[in-house]
This record gives sequence, structure tokens and C-alpha cells, in this order.
Amino acid sequence: MTKRYPGGITAVDGLDLRVREGEVLGFLGPNGAGKTTTMRMLVGLVRPTSGRIEVLGRPPGTPDRLARVGALIESPAFYPHLSGRDNLRLAARYAGAPERAADRVLTEVGLTDRAGSPFRTYSLGMKQRLGVAAALLKEPSLLILDEPTNGLDPAGVTDIRELLRTLGRRGHTVLLSSHVLGEVEQICDRIVVIDAGRLVADGTPDELRGSLGQAVLVIDADPADRAAECLRGHDGVRSVELADGRLRVTTDPALAAALNRRLVESGIDVRELRPVRHSLEEAFLSLTAPARPPVAGSEPPGREQEAATTTGGVR
Repeated sequence: MTKRYPGGITAVDGLDLRVREGEVLGFLGPNGAGKTTTMRMLVGLVRPTSGRIEVLGRPPGTPDRLARVGALIESPAFYPHLSGRDNLRLAARYAGAPERAADRVLTEVGLTDRAGSPFRTYSLGMKQRLGVAAALLKEPSLLILDEPTNGLDPAGVTDIRELLRTLGRRGHTVLLSSHVLGEVEQICDRIVVIDAGRLVADGTPDELRGSLGQAVLVIDADPADRAAECLRGHDGVRSVELADGRLRVTTDPALAAALNRRLVESGIDVRELRPVRHSLEEAFLSLTAPARPPVAGSEPPGREQEAATTTGGVR
């Protein structure tokens, strides 16, 4: 799928993307990567320049399929003089959902106590909650959310995170764009990363972290200086640093048992040996800014049917 705008701007460049039914998919990329344009094309707000899109097996914007899609893309827009509840009742009427659904979704997003207040009095975080609530009115099979935690305080972020987890457990499909990588890591089954409109990575959080290859082992051994000399030059060990009485060994984590054995056989006591994995943030920065080397050693904080598909060539 490709989207070009006048003036030679290519927002999405030959993107192939599959969202599998029942998964929570993280959709990541730096600002300007093409995430919002992609989401707008998935709901029929923007037409691709070339390529093909299917949402729940039909072209985007098809009425019977759109009835099964909930979306929050960019900032939510509501009537400022109406209450949150009345805005949702009006949205439900247009969406073909029962008006009583408004109270259900207000509870789900934690807005019941302010449901009667005018929308113009809502904070940014409350507006985001109401936008998520509107996306949930139809109990959608596919939920598309663009930065749903924008403006939320830590408690609000936690509430939305738990809501998305619950939706995933219920079998809803969720496409989630976010810059809060810690939330994505905790919520998503799979992560897709795009940069300059192109797909650069697709995998589980563990697979993306593992794409950086070498990791760091922290070893507490006695005597530490002898342990450092013992490990330097071992096959697969890239570097050994001694700091604050502990070793930081850059190597393949699969070698941990062999390194431990070498130390013990050399008469060195090993009190601790643990891997320090790369974070999702390091993997993201490595994928979207290859010239910036990752900083090693930061701590980490069966679905066949496809819910949404984009392909780079017209079929």
C-alpha cells in the first residue's frame, strides 16, 4: 500500500501489513512515519495511491464492515456544549448502536462520575477517555486506536492498559499506535515498526529485543579481577568490564552456562550471573535510527484469520 500527497510527499511507501484476528498489535514508528495515514486508510478516510486494503475481508469503509470497526484516530471531536453521556448517545444513534451502550462504555473507561458534565469542561485525558468510549460503542470486532493514552495521568494509562488487555482476552482485535513503549510491551502480542512509510520490523516484543543480538551478563564473582581475566578471550565474548566489583560481559546470553562453568572450574566463586536484556526502546531506536548504536544493558520494565490486510501491489 502506498500513499503519496501532492508535492512529492510519500507518507506510506509500499507497506505490507497483516493484523491477525484476536491479537493486540502494536503499531510503532517515529513522528511522521505514516502511522496515522495508514490508520485513516484502514477506515476509508483516505484512499491509497496504489495497493489494496481489506478490513474484515472487505474494502475499507464498506458499511457492513465499518459497523464492526471502532476507531479513535488523532484527537476526538465532540459537541462542546453536550455532556459526555449525550455525546455518546448521539454517536450511538448514528452508529446504529443502542443508546444504552453509552452508560456501559462510560463505565469501561472510568468516566461515569463526569458523564453529565459538558465536553468543553473535560481535561485532555478525559477527552481521550471519551474518544475510546465512542470507539467501543458498537462492541467492535476490530478496534483501531491512535495514541489512546495521550494526555492521561499514570492512573488513566493503567486503566486503559487493563481495558485493552481485557478486550484482547475477549477476542477483540486491537491495532494500537503509541509512543509509550512500556505500555506497548505489556499489552501487545506482536509489534510492527514502520519508518518513512516502510515496514522495518515485525515480531513479538522478545523477538524485537533479540534482534539487537549481543546482550550483557552481569556476574558477581570472587575474585572479580581473576574472573575478568578468565573470561577475556573466551569464544563469543565481545567485551568484559569490571565496575563496582561486578563484571559486565557483552556476549550471547546462550553462553551463560558455559561461562559459569569456566569460572567455577577455574576456582572462582560465582555468587550471581544474570542476563540484562535490551529494552524495547533500544530496539526501536536501533530500527528507526540505525546510525545510533544501542546502549546495551538497560533493564526491561494460533490465529489464522486476518482482521486487516494491506499489500504493496494492486491485485
